[in-house]
Amino acid sequence: MLAGAVALALPALAQDAPRLAFPVDCTLGETCFLQQFVDRDPGPSARAFDCGPQSYDGHEGTDIRLADMAALAEGVAVLAAADGVVRAFRDGVPDGGTAAAPEGQGCGNGVVVDHAGGWQTQYCHLLEGSIAVAEGQAVAPGDVLGLIGYSGTTEFPHLEFLLRHEGRVVDPFDPSDPASCGGAAPALWADPVPNPGGGILSVGFSTGIPGLDTIAAGAAGTGAIPAGAEALVVWAFVHGGRAGDVVALRILDADGAEVHAQDAVLERTQAQLFRASGRRTPQGGWAPGLYRGEARLIRDGQEVDRGTTVVAITR
Repeated sequence: MLAGAVALALPALAQDAPRLAFPVDCTLGETCFLQQFVDRDPGPSARAFDCGPQSYDGHEGTDIRLADMAALAEGVAVLAAADGVVRAFRDGVPDGGTAAAPEGQGCGNGVVVDHAGGWQTQYCHLLEGSIAVAEGQAVAPGDVLGLIGYSGTTEFPHLEFLLRHEGRVVDPFDPSDPASCGGAAPALWADPVPNPGGGILSVGFSTGIPGLDTIAAGAAGTGAIPAGAEALVVWAFVHGGRAGDVVALRILDADGAEVHAQDAVLERTQAQLFRASGRRTPQGGWAPGLYRGEARLIRDGQEVDRGTTVVAITR
């Protein structure tokens, strides 16, 4: 009976919920990406609001990530999502990810804002030293709270955005029964926030297959490549890949002719991954010019996302 009462109450609560501004100063799909969502599976498995796999067991927030650590260094602002008053904040947690997270400080550097009607938002994993508000300070939608960081329990730079009503977690993408998914309850965002279900974080060229650590650091890109380099490789950094997805990679020469192509089928669902493919340099070297790399994430025959890059081949 209690579960039914909760399910019936949530739509009414949503009517009084704040309309949420997107809490990061970025362009979705270009400079930031939706990585994971509130877990709506009551058991040991996990599922997102759309019943897809973009969550993990017990996850209570929405993860808005950056492509890599190089993007983190550029400074991306975290914004207040609604009118409210800063209840608390924490700073001083190092930006070292899970390995450097102090015990009991999984949120890392963060801010908690109280809103009218028992609503509350929390902003986790902010950059050390970036907190721009004080306890008791009034904030409005779009006010800067700090910068996205890499503090607390995290494997990638991101903001974890949490919404609660009277202490209970509410999913801003679907405020209905938290133990269900695929419902039709209107999202709480002031403006639509589409979820493509994964995508391309970055694409680059290299002269060999780079490591994931190098790609995640934003250090796998290269400048001009000599015509006689050992190989020409295009790589793609992907988020939200699902078993059965295809990562299609292509290299086009300066005349637009395809010089290499490979489709990689993903064998398992992963929050982030990379694929790389290329070919050894032909005898006599590559013809100089501007080469184009292309990566596409394909699911059930439909393109989810694509990314491109260029590199100069020089004598």
